[in-house]
Amino acid sequence: MAGSTGTRAQIVDAANRLFYEQGFEHTSFAAIAEAVGISRGNFYHHFKTKDEILSAVIEARLQSTRAMLAEWDRDEPGPAERVRRFVEIVVTNRADIQNYGCPVGTLTNELAKLDHPARPQAVAVFGLFRTWLREQFEELGFTVEADDFAMHVLASTQGVATLSNAFHDSEFVHREVDRLHDWLDRCLADHASPRSPH
Repeated sequence: MAGSTGTRAQIVDAANRLFYEQGFEHTSFAAIAEAVGISRGNFYHHFKTKDEILSAVIEARLQSTRAMLAEWDRDEPGPAERVRRFVEIVVTNRADIQNYGCPVGTLTNELAKLDHPARPQAVAVFGLFRTWLREQFEELGFTVEADDFAMHVLASTQGVATLSNAFHDSEFVHREVDRLHDWLDRCLADHASPRSPH
């Protein structure tokens, strides 16, 4: 049973990478089986359809995203540092993003074009980021603006990822990340400054 579980995990890992690099539609069963080094027969023992693999890949992404966010919660001293950690992800993963785009954005876009029923499941990864970012801004004291700020950070980093993939311009990525840090600094400074009486 352990070997079977291990093979299934290897298939999901390989499919995850291939869906990212080649796209879901253009990744065949044969390509995934070859990447794992198993026969087609063994492959079908674990997954009967590509949609089953897609569902497993998205679930794996959700689990890894939850684990990453939990790690940031543990490692960073406060919510502002956690938001900055999220912003820096486009720098941390710059090489992959330049070559293939954002793994979350590219998959949700492709599934939307295909009108695939798994699109809402894939969008749930963005939902995790949105909720987590909103919680950070709420912890910083932004009650009304928290969700708006979360969406601003998400939209900005998605835009950076898209244009990084288009232009392969590392300097642009760093400039935009610096601008997001500056924006956060201004938000925090404005929030901390005493308000004038009405």
